[in-house]
Order: sequence, then C-alpha cells, then structure tokens
Amino acid sequence: MATVGPTTNTATAIPPAPPPVMRLREIVFGAACAAAVRAAATLGVADALGEAPATPDELAVAVNAAPQPLHRLLSALCCYGIFEETEDGRFAHTELSRLLREDAPNSLRYIALWCTEPWTWAAWPLLDQAVRSGSHVFDSLYGKEFFEYLHEDAASSAQVFNKAMTTSSRQSAAEVAEFLDLAGVETVADIGGGEGHVIASLLEKHPHLHGTLLDLPKVVANADPRLRDGGEFAARVRLVPGDCRREIPVRADMYIIKNILEWDDQSTLATLRNVVRAAPPGARVVVVENIVDDSPSMKFTTAMDLMLLLNVGGRKHSRDSLVTRMTEAGLSVGDIRPVNGYLHAFDSTVGAAQTFR
Repeated sequence: MATVGPTTNTATAIPPAPPPVMRLREIVFGAACAAAVRAAATLGVADALGEAPATPDELAVAVNAAPQPLHRLLSALCCYGIFEETEDGRFAHTELSRLLREDAPNSLRYIALWCTEPWTWAAWPLLDQAVRSGSHVFDSLYGKEFFEYLHEDAASSAQVFNKAMTTSSRQSAAEVAEFLDLAGVETVADIGGGEGHVIASLLEKHPHLHGTLLDLPKVVANADPRLRDGGEFAARVRLVPGDCRREIPVRADMYIIKNILEWDDQSTLATLRNVVRAAPPGARVVVVENIVDDSPSMKFTTAMDLMLLLNVGGRKHSRDSLVTRMTEAGLSVGDIRPVNGYLHAFDSTVGAAQTFR
C-alpha cells in the first residue's frame, strides 16, 4: 500500500516572511503607500465602489480618472489589503477599503486625508532636525505656529482637521461613556472636550448627570447641537469658553481629559495643575490618552508622536511619563486600564488643596 504523505493546501498556505532586505525596501517606500491611500480617499474610489466588484474602466468613469493609472493605484493598494482584485480583473471591497467610505460607521476617510495633508510632506523630511533640536520645525517652514498657519493659510486643511477630529471623537465617545464608572458622580466636566461628544454620550447614558464642556470659544460655539440652547441636554450642561492651560473655572465630581495632553510637558503640567486647583478634594480626574507603550496600536501611536514633535513640539506619552506628570500635578493615580485598542484611561483623585508656583 502506498504511503500518502502530508499535502499542502496552496490556497491557504501562509507565504514565508520576506527577507530583511525586502522588508526594509518596503518600509522606506512607505510614503508611496500613504500617498496611494490619500489618492484613493481624494478620488472617492471606495465610495464609488458598490457591493459588486467593478472594472478599472467602470471605476475610472465614476471618479473621473484615467483607467490604466487607476488600475495601477488599486493594484498597489491591494498589496496592503486595501481592495482586492478578483480573478476576472475586477476590484472589490475589503474590510480596510470600506473604512475609506465616507458613509462607513467607523470611517477613517478624513483621518487618512489629515495624516497626509500637503504640509506633512514638507515636514517629515525635517524629522532629523526636530530630533536634534528637540523642538518642532513648523515655524521654520511656514513662518508661523502650526494652528495659526492652519486657520490663516490652509482653510481646506483646517476643514479636513475638524472633520477628522469630529469623526474620531464620535467613534470613541460611546466607548468612553460605556467604560466609565459614574457611581456617586453627579457632575462631570469635560476639559478640552471639543464639540462635546463625550459629555453628550454621558448625559444620554446617565439621566441624573449634569455636565460642563470647557474648550476654546470658537470650539464651544460649535458644540454638539444636543448641548446648545434648545438641544436635548441643554438644561443639564454648561458650555464654558476658555483655555485649560490658563484656567479651569469649573468645579465637578469628575473631570475628563481626553486626548489633549499632547503639548510640551510644561503645558501638560499646567493643565493638570489647573484641574487640581479647581477640583474639590477627592474629585476624580480621568485622563484618556493614546500611549506609546503597552498597546496594540503602537505603530500608529508612535507615528503620531513623531508628527506631534514635528508640528507643535508635543508628544504622545508613555505610561510612566503620563503618571509622572499627573503625580507632579498633585494627583494620586490609581487604575490604568485600556478603553479599547487605542486608548488607556488613567483614573486618579485630587488630594488636599495644594499651592503651586
């Protein structure tokens, strides 16, 4: 009787990892991948592609592009799992390509555009200068600070930024509201909370709760409609214009500081100390941040960390560096837990009244 040996299923076999020389070549061409994602997002390819696979010619008509170059763009993206090519030469959606659709529940279209805005291509080559100096390079490029440039000279980029931040905030707000334990809490202040998606989610989930949203005047003026006059939660929320790095005139049982401690350490410490000054003893302060360690999203977070160094001289914190800043500010840090694959929550309390220089 013949012996039948093991067989290999070529359809499901995992290809061997490429050798180091090939891996490094792929990494240094990473700009091509980012540019390809931006091109697809700008053209609206994912929005044009429906549930049925389509030919490059059909997609080219839909997005007003040349068929052959569009085919090349899609082939490049398929290498990263963004779209897939069928045996008959059509292109179909994947889980990743669907995230580039504007109508996707967790759309990353504007995040993809924001991270590849024109100014980024000018700033990245100067990363060595930022590493040498320890400071941002943006003013040397454009003659003004990052946000000043954004709002005065790059209106379209500012719009992309606002849409990207709004999308990101909406996606995480429900998760943060579900994560937080509000036992014994009657008042919550969202410091630097943008349009107020987190505080709105908390007010929706906890009918007894009263909240405060503090952010810059132009930001709170465009707060979530549910929080403004006539809105669903208007009777249970205060909208306070202000700069949290200068003063926080808000007293609450709990303070939430989500994804804003990305400046230089001095500004971060000033914000935390302002919370401690305003808070009653025993108040909870929950800092929610991306961190550059102990996270499945480290590739994303460390990249954001370098971008912050380039454009504002800021940083994404490690677990230890954030605990150090919070402790310096007079907070007693307790539990540190993941909210999701991207965010960690640092739960802390305010001690007795303190005086800072």
